[in-house]
Amino acid sequence: MLIQSGMDWNIFFSVLDPDPSAPCNSISEFKTGKLTDYQTVIDFGKSCDLLTIEIENVNIVALKELVKQGKKVFPQPEVIELIQDKRKQKQFYQENNIPTAQFVLTESKQDVIAKRSFLPAVNKLGREGYDGRGVQILRSEKDLEKSFDAPGLLEKLIDFEKEISVIVARNEDGETKTFPAVEMVFHPEANLVEYLFSPASISQSVAGDADRIARKIISDLEMVGLLAVEMFVTRDQQVLVNEIAPRPHNSGHQTIEANVTSQYQQHLRAVLNLPLGDTSIISPSAMVNLLGEEGYSGHAKYNGLEEVLKQPGVYVHLYGKKLTKPFRKMGHVTIVDTDIEKLKKKTNFVRQTLKVTT
Repeated sequence: MLIQSGMDWNIFFSVLDPDPSAPCNSISEFKTGKLTDYQTVIDFGKSCDLLTIEIENVNIVALKELVKQGKKVFPQPEVIELIQDKRKQKQFYQENNIPTAQFVLTESKQDVIAKRSFLPAVNKLGREGYDGRGVQILRSEKDLEKSFDAPGLLEKLIDFEKEISVIVARNEDGETKTFPAVEMVFHPEANLVEYLFSPASISQSVAGDADRIARKIISDLEMVGLLAVEMFVTRDQQVLVNEIAPRPHNSGHQTIEANVTSQYQQHLRAVLNLPLGDTSIISPSAMVNLLGEEGYSGHAKYNGLEEVLKQPGVYVHLYGKKLTKPFRKMGHVTIVDTDIEKLKKKTNFVRQTLKVTT
């Protein structure tokens, strides 16, 4: 989707991906290789003027070396390094007076068990958690067996009213712009976004707090690029930061149709130090993630596609992934409508009708 956005501006893309059949292999200069391998990243980066990321799990030492060699890397390697480790991420919030859930660091499963008095809590792996992996909810002592036996943290389980996300962009000149907050609904098992609504149904006060927090984080990091800030809204209307992601994000897919500037074009504007685009909402919208159905693994088949395409204001984006498996992100659907009730009705129709099987 970033490449599709860049095509309008004659931007030439090279892509490094470990999967030879990655969806972007036919629309870019494509190279297969491990993102965590030092020499692979160095060799790839030498041919690029500017490097950006689509996933945080990349070799930071190589990116820092490329910066030394005069390459531009956005977001900066130091920012990616911080966000790679949820422990460092939480400490950053604490040190910079950014509101977040109370937490304690843990070193092992035994350490989690020893801190049982902190329950109910969320046990998170420090590193390499992604899309719901590396996260366990520990409500009581009987859940302690699920604890991670690796460095991580325990975070107080928040009784929240909503989960929201604000996407913020910053260019090299320091210009900063936010997208209006969206409201996310997570899949109860897969622990990833199932669908969302834009704008979020929140008070002006909460929206203002969320906007200020997102701006503060990207400014404190001095980050260049696009940053998604996922937050909890508590029962007493406090806004707490959950996690951040330094890249175009699931909670911004709807911007392609529903906002004046898409998150993808905004990311390009930020890393190329161009004026940032207008983030205003054109229409209220929803975004439904197309996840592989449980019990199906193999070549993907999209059931109900024609029925969904008959609906006005429905935009289907398939990601070109040939193989599906349970909960794999295979695409998304944006739904737009000025009537909120109609929007919700169409969203439910899409969720119930379009299924990814084999």
